[in-house]
Amino acid sequence: MLHLALKDPSVLVCARKMSRISKRTDRRDLPRYTAQEVAHHLSIPASTVRAWSVGQHYRARDGEAKRFQPLVKAAVKSPLSLSFWNLAELYVLASLRRKHEVPMPNVRAALRYAARKLGSKRPLIDESFRTNGIDLFIEKYSSLINASQDGQAVIREVLEHSLERVERGTDGRVVRLYPWLNHPGEPHDFEVDPERSFGRLVLAGTGIPTEAIGERFRAGETIDEIAKDFGLKRARIEQALRWEQCAQRAA
Repeated sequence: MLHLALKDPSVLVCARKMSRISKRTDRRDLPRYTAQEVAHHLSIPASTVRAWSVGQHYRARDGEAKRFQPLVKAAVKSPLSLSFWNLAELYVLASLRRKHEVPMPNVRAALRYAARKLGSKRPLIDESFRTNGIDLFIEKYSSLINASQDGQAVIREVLEHSLERVERGTDGRVVRLYPWLNHPGEPHDFEVDPERSFGRLVLAGTGIPTEAIGERFRAGETIDEIAKDFGLKRARIEQALRWEQCAQRAA
C-alpha cells in the first residue's frame, strides 16, 4: 500500500506540502482541537467557539441580515480545527465575557486598536499585552461605550488575572494554560499543555484528563473508587467533576 501511494504524484505533492508546513509552523499553531473540545476545555458553548473562530450570520432587530466577523484566525476554517494558540486566545475572550459582559463588537475594535499600537498579529496572547497592551485596550474600549471607572477597573482586573494564568516559554510565547472556572484569581487546579495528554484539559500536575474522571463517574464508579485508582485525594476528583458538570451545562 505504501509502495503504491509513493507512486501516486498527488500523494507525494500532499506529503511534501504537509512536511513544509510542519517545518515552517510552530507545533502550538497547528490544528488539533475541534470546537467541541475547545468548548469543553474552556467551559463555554461550542456555538460561541465557532462564532468567535469563523464568524456567524444573524439578523439584527430591524430584520437586516448581518454577519458577526471572527475574533481569532483559526488554524483551519473548514472543517474547523483550532490550535493551542487559538485555544489561548479564546480563553482570554471567554474570561472577558464570563466575568464582565463586554460587547464583542467593542472588544474587536479595541483589540484592533491595541494590535496596531503593538504591531502584533495575536494581541490577546502577545507578551506585551500584559504591559501597555491592556491600557491600550481599555482606552479604546472606554471610548466606544460609556464605561464607568468601576467598569474599567473590572476589565483590568479580569485581564490581568487571566493573563497571569498563561505560562510562557523562554521565547515569550504561550506554552501552557491554566483555565479558571469561577474566578480568575482561583488556584491553578486545571491545565492545558500541548505536550501533555495530547493537549487535553487535565488536573494540574497529574496529566489526568478531567473527561476520563467524568466518564468513570458516569459509568457508576464512586468518587472514592476513582480517587484510590488514580492515587489522588477525594477533593481533586470532586474538582474534576465540577468542571465536567459546568462544561456540560455550557454545551
